[in-house]
Amino acid sequence: QVQVAESGGGLVQPGGSLRVSCVASGVDVNDCNMGWYRQKPGKERELVALITSDGRTNYPSSMKGRFTISRDNDKKTGYLQMNSLKPDDTAVYYCNLTTGPWSYWGQGTQVTVSS
Repeated sequence: QVQVAESGGGLVQPGGSLRVSCVASGVDVNDCNMGWYRQKPGKERELVALITSDGRTNYPSSMKGRFTISRDNDKKTGYLQMNSLKPDDTAVYYCNLTTGPWSYWGQGTQVTVSS
């Protein structure tokens, strides 16, 4: 059974930074493409960043500049670094792992940007 787990969310002030992490059991994270998505209250889930198993990254144009996706293969962990956070970044952030035809989602981690 595959389980994906995000961590590192929390409350941060506007302008602050936060890094969320993604690990998994039952699948080798290093063999997976990884995506970070977010879902704001009442809105659809949206893509924040993608990284392939060999380290190529891709960002929607609206996400470029403040978000950085990375992975540490030694630790089998993926990261999303978020800088200059705004209240509008408040959302549940989800990690998605894909390998072949399979896609796995975590439960998400809440990020709240508020003073």
